[in-house]
Amino acid sequence: MALGKYSRVDNNNNNNRKSSSSYCSTVTIVIFVGLCLVGIWMLTSSSVVPVQTGNGSAEEKKNQVEDQVTPVSSDTNDSSNTSDFEDNRGDLPDDATKGDANLSLAENDGKGSLNTQENLDNTEETKMDESKKDDEQSASEGGEKSDDNSGGQGDSLENSEDKKSEENNEKSDLDNGDKKQDESSSENNGDQADNQIEEKVDQNDNKELEKSSDEPKDDGQLKNQSSNEVFPSGAQSELLNETVTQTGSFSTQATESKIEKETQLSSKKYSWKLCNSTAGPDYIPCLDNLEAIRHLPSTKHYEHRERHCPEEPPTCLVPLPEGYKRPIEWPKSREKIWYYNVPHTKLAQIKGHQNWVKVTGEYLTFPGGGTQFKHGALHYIDFIEESVPDVAWGKRSRVVLDVGCGVASFGGFLFDRSVVAMSFAPKDEHEAQVQFALERGIPAVSAVMGTKRLPYPGRVFDIVHCARCRVPWHIEGGKLLLELNRVLRPGGFFLWSATPIYQDKTEDVEIWEAMVELTKSMCWELVNKTSKDAVNGVAVAAFRKPTSNDCYEQRSKQEPPVCLESDDPNAAWNVPLQTCMHKVPVDASERGSQWPDRWPERLEKAPYWLSSQVGVYGKAAPEDFAADNEHWKRVVTKSYLNGMGISWSSVRNVMDMNAVYGGFAAALKDLSLWVMNVVPIDSPDTLPIIYERGLFGMYHDWCESFSTYPRSYDLLHADHLFSKLNKRCNLVAIVAEVDRILRPEGKLIVRDNVETINELENMLKSMQWEVRMTYSKDKEGLLCVQKSMWRPKEVETIKYAIA
Repeated sequence: MALGKYSRVDNNNNNNRKSSSSYCSTVTIVIFVGLCLVGIWMLTSSSVVPVQTGNGSAEEKKNQVEDQVTPVSSDTNDSSNTSDFEDNRGDLPDDATKGDANLSLAENDGKGSLNTQENLDNTEETKMDESKKDDEQSASEGGEKSDDNSGGQGDSLENSEDKKSEENNEKSDLDNGDKKQDESSSENNGDQADNQIEEKVDQNDNKELEKSSDEPKDDGQLKNQSSNEVFPSGAQSELLNETVTQTGSFSTQATESKIEKETQLSSKKYSWKLCNSTAGPDYIPCLDNLEAIRHLPSTKHYEHRERHCPEEPPTCLVPLPEGYKRPIEWPKSREKIWYYNVPHTKLAQIKGHQNWVKVTGEYLTFPGGGTQFKHGALHYIDFIEESVPDVAWGKRSRVVLDVGCGVASFGGFLFDRSVVAMSFAPKDEHEAQVQFALERGIPAVSAVMGTKRLPYPGRVFDIVHCARCRVPWHIEGGKLLLELNRVLRPGGFFLWSATPIYQDKTEDVEIWEAMVELTKSMCWELVNKTSKDAVNGVAVAAFRKPTSNDCYEQRSKQEPPVCLESDDPNAAWNVPLQTCMHKVPVDASERGSQWPDRWPERLEKAPYWLSSQVGVYGKAAPEDFAADNEHWKRVVTKSYLNGMGISWSSVRNVMDMNAVYGGFAAALKDLSLWVMNVVPIDSPDTLPIIYERGLFGMYHDWCESFSTYPRSYDLLHADHLFSKLNKRCNLVAIVAEVDRILRPEGKLIVRDNVETINELENMLKSMQWEVRMTYSKDKEGLLCVQKSMWRPKEVETIKYAIA
């Protein structure tokens, strides 16, 4: 049939074959000429198209230009080198060492160095400032519109194709780090001709980037104004280069293959296993060392509830509870949490009649709060202030220690009074009480008052609270109450609501009489002993610590004795308890001699007792404090809040793993979250300053496990911590600990040197974490990653944690 059809066509057109052939020839010539014209047009326009499409060859040419001339982002990052911490670029990332341009030159003279980290000379950096002032202005004008793509960084990272391309670009940046540093130092020679060329190239680059930017111009202008911050706000044009080359383009085979090879190597290098322990998903290595607990000579002083860390910290990953869900957000989480996230019912059975916690379908609910405030914590909190007006919640009293906190409802509702509470309770038969608190979004740690001092400095808490906390304060010379005396600020209150205050049972009466005698010998004043509250049916006794040593000296009997002058009240890490009292500081320049300013003024003001000291970055301490405060304000507001792709409304529990002055936490004060400020034991002891600001925290050795349950925190922040720990700890074990305490989908922000950032990135990728952002410049880097729900299949049994 087909052959017959074609025969008919040939016959019908036989007479027209010559004319048809001529017509086809004409059409062919026209088409050929048209194609030639199109080809010529494409060739003449090829120099423009690649910049817009992310063509690989154009990017390669651009990189060649960048090898010769410093890109605009380097200019903007270094645009204001009047350093806040001038002599110590190696200790903080570049933006930590870059000062506010408005600071006086006098403030930047004669700087020292960070006393626990490697010291670097900054003379060349100072010269760089002078030679770059003109460049800074021109780069700022030319690049004003090019910095506005940081807001889209998180979105671009959601795309898997983009992620692959971006990771390759980032690794290229890291490989070229030394080149960029050499280029930067060559600028200090003040070659004006090179500077002029640099300005022109920078302006051209910015115009190209402006065309492809999807973000509002106003935001870009704001980013450019923050150009003295390196990570990431000062690096917007470099980040934009990465984003532009991804838009509308395909990743190359070379990129895909390289990333896959690196992933395979990483997975072989880091072989993760799942921890098998009796505690299961609730495993806390230093509290679940059952082998060490079995060999304790005594448990009389709650030694079995204290920390017993294994010699080698675990490197396995803790399993997730079956049915685990993303935690309910604050403030709803204060009233209810998912049952399967903390699947424990024992406490509900024991304390259900006291309204601690109840099982309600798929939720655990918290209707009242605690034994002493069954009908609501807020009424109890108000009852205390009515009984002792000088408490002045949120004004005079800001930082509270809640002993034996239960599920921490007291601390949870103190947020409504602008008060933060450090709540703690042991990991004991009251199953998972601290875990409930953390899941609710309330600060808490697992700890016990046993044989060692609490991990807090002396004289830092405005109030210490104990609501029927089952601590035998009166025994053994009042050793445990004397520990509270150590951490309580002079003039601060000890608030105690327990049955000995308002019940007439023989045992209660005896305890009350012993407490009256003990507190009197400690020179504590009984400010008020209330009658029963009509709502909750409890009473409160309020004791005040003295503000002078007069009473101590006038005692007829020196019991308990005053501690020796050599006894440091701030020494708290693994220090045994002693039955003695430290003298109250009376010198006007000594910490504790004056009450801090009211909240929130105390947050921004350098403590009065810093005036005669040198800060950790080498300046006079008040200037050091102020510079650090301003530095973190800039970093948080201009980078972390906008450029990381983090939904801060879902962030509640935050930890700063290396807090220094607490500037990171202070910069987050307007958000509905709390920050646990950790001061490592081998870092400068700045924790008293943090408390003086109205914040809280604790000491810790990161070579050991932290005293908290798994999945406690939404966000961890580590500024130049891991590189330091890598010198004396197993970095794999530290990363396993980070994975343990961070919630699935939680974020980790790391600022450190490039070598450490690269190692961490490979390690976290092998755990299937998502890299949200990575950036490096001048051997300093930034990494933002998100934890996944992935767990390994291979199991490792922790023998010392098996019952």
